[in-house]
This record gives sequence, C-alpha cells and structure tokens, in this order.
Amino acid sequence: MTNRRFDRRSFIQGAIATGALWATTRSGLAAISNFQRRYAPVKVARNRVIREVVGLRPFRPTGFVVRAERLGPKLLVHNYGHGGGGVTLSWGTASLAVDLARDFVNARPGARRSSPTRFAVLGCGVSGLSTALLLQRRFQNGPGTVTIYAKDLPPNTTSNIAGAHWSPTSVFDSPEVTTTFTAQLRLACQVSNRAFQLLAGNEYGVRWMETLELLRNEASLQHELPGGNDLYPQLEIHKDPDRFFGFPFVRQYYTMLIEPSIYLGALLRDFYVAGGKVVVKQFRSRQEIAGLTEQVIFNCTGLGARDLFDDESLTPVRGQLEILLPQPEVDYCYLSSGYMFPRRDGVVLGGTWDHDDWNLNPNPEQSTMILDTHTEIMKGLKN
Repeated sequence: MTNRRFDRRSFIQGAIATGALWATTRSGLAAISNFQRRYAPVKVARNRVIREVVGLRPFRPTGFVVRAERLGPKLLVHNYGHGGGGVTLSWGTASLAVDLARDFVNARPGARRSSPTRFAVLGCGVSGLSTALLLQRRFQNGPGTVTIYAKDLPPNTTSNIAGAHWSPTSVFDSPEVTTTFTAQLRLACQVSNRAFQLLAGNEYGVRWMETLELLRNEASLQHELPGGNDLYPQLEIHKDPDRFFGFPFVRQYYTMLIEPSIYLGALLRDFYVAGGKVVVKQFRSRQEIAGLTEQVIFNCTGLGARDLFDDESLTPVRGQLEILLPQPEVDYCYLSSGYMFPRRDGVVLGGTWDHDDWNLNPNPEQSTMILDTHTEIMKGLKN
C-alpha cells in the first residue's frame, strides 16, 4: 500500500482547484438559467402558399349532441355537432355515445350467447372512426360486426381539413348551454385528452407542442383554457413583450397537435385490421337509414345531420386556411387574432370564423387578411 501525505501546501492547492471548478460550474448553471427560448420566425409570404382550403365546422349554439332514441326496433345514437372541436373531442364523445348503447345491447335476447350485436356507423370522419374503433374494442363481437357507411372517406372528409390543435374551441355559445352540457363537455375533454396522449408518436401523427396564447388584455388571463387548465401542462403566464412577439401578456402551455393526413389514415387502417367493413353510400332520408340491417346505428354525419335528422340548429362555421411550405425549425404554435400550427405537411395559418356561411371556395380577400395578420405578428418577434 502506498502512503500519501497531504501537507498544508497540497491542501491549499487542491482547495484552489476545487474552487475554480465550482466557479466554472456555477457560471455554466447561471448561463443555463438565463437561457431564453428562441422562436424561429414563420416565413409568411404569398409565394410560399402551397394550398388554400375551406372547411365547414358543424356548430350548434347549445353544443354537441350525444343522445339515443328508438328507430323502430333499432337504437339510434347521435354523436354530432362538435363545432371547431371535432378532432379534440372525438374520443370523448365517442365514449359517451358507445356507453348509451351498452344497456340496449345487453338487454337483447341472445346478446350473451350466439347472436352478436351488429353496429352501423354513419360517417367516416374523425367522430365516425373513433366511434367505430371503440365499438370494436368494447364489444369484441368478431369481424364484420361494425360497418361504416359514408359518402366520403379520408382524405376527402371535413376532418382532413381541420387544424387539429388539441383545444375544444368554437363548440358552443356560452349563454345557450346548460350545466348538464358543461359537465358532459368536461368529461369528454378528459377522456379524449387521455386517449390522444396514448397515441403520441409518429405512427399516429400526434405530438406535444408548445403553444403561446398572445393577448393584449390582461383580463383574458383570468379565463380558464377550454376543457380546464389541468389538461394543459407547464402552464405559465408571461408579461414580457420583448420576448413574445410584442404582446404584453402571454399564456404559455403545452398541448397536442394532430396531423390529420397521418392520423385519419392510421385510424382507418386500425379499423380494417380489426375486421371492420366500409360501405361507400350516401343516405338521403331517415327511412333509408331505418332500412339498415344493423341493430344499433350511430349517427356521426356532422353537418349532414341537419337534413337527415331535421336539426335546424346545426349550422356551418366556415374556416379558411392558408397552408405554407413546411418549416421544420418552427416548433411552437400560437393563438391570437389568427392561429399558426406547424405541421409536417405545411404551416397552417387560420383565423376565420364565418357563421352560417356554406361557401367552400377560398375567398381572395380573406387570403390577404390571413397573410397580413400573420405578417404583423411576425414583425413583433425579437429573438
């Protein structure tokens, strides 16, 4: 064994070296703590627009409908009218709708023996696909027991045009809703949020994304985020216009961004793999629907429910989107007088909410307005 003797000089030299190392480490930690998040600017320009799309949100002032009724000897379950929250609420309202069918299914003669219940789902958008998948998972009656009937399939559904930022916006008019609906909405948000978390990743095109709510009025900070603040992790309030696009008040949080072109295709694949069947068909009357052979029918037709089921409270809220060339370096969303969602298929710029407008053609004036709005927001970016 080698004996080592530490004299006073060695001790002092070691202490000096240790102090220098600690000072260096402390300065490094200080640099990290003073680090300011840098936001890559969105390149807003007309010559970067790769497509313009228009979608019609199925809006009801009193909120979405999840309700069951008899259709002769059959059960008809409605699940429609989600406004701007169709993707966001999809798993939640699908769960509520499937729950309504449970008692009917269990009460059928032979339901627990050799006569499996057969289900029809009307619509192949995000609500229809979510409902169909939940039926397969909960009842597990084997291949062919769930059939989707739809006029259009992905990528030609309204859901494919959605911005698909997880936030249930433009879902109802506050003065019109009941406390019962509010409780139902909150439950749907909680169920759906959890379901999307389990799908996060490249396969389903779901990812967590930092979001900035850019505000001019401090009073806006008092409003709870849609569905409840507890659904938005790392929620922070900032009052630093030099860091946040020149806006005096900013609410920063994380939520999920869904890529419809990836997500809807993945859901349709899962439905087929589980033995589901799709029939391309357009229904024109309630009587035609009653003629289906399935015992339980789910109405997920969106705006189509207005004519099929005489719901005149259901109206469109038109939204126009300008899609820019993709920018992989843009890794945040913002909500202001317009909204920006950076997806892999393009940077989505929106900001129009035209009630009772059925026009599906892009409006050149709105195109200019959207681009000008986001150009002004970018001018406030001072990295």
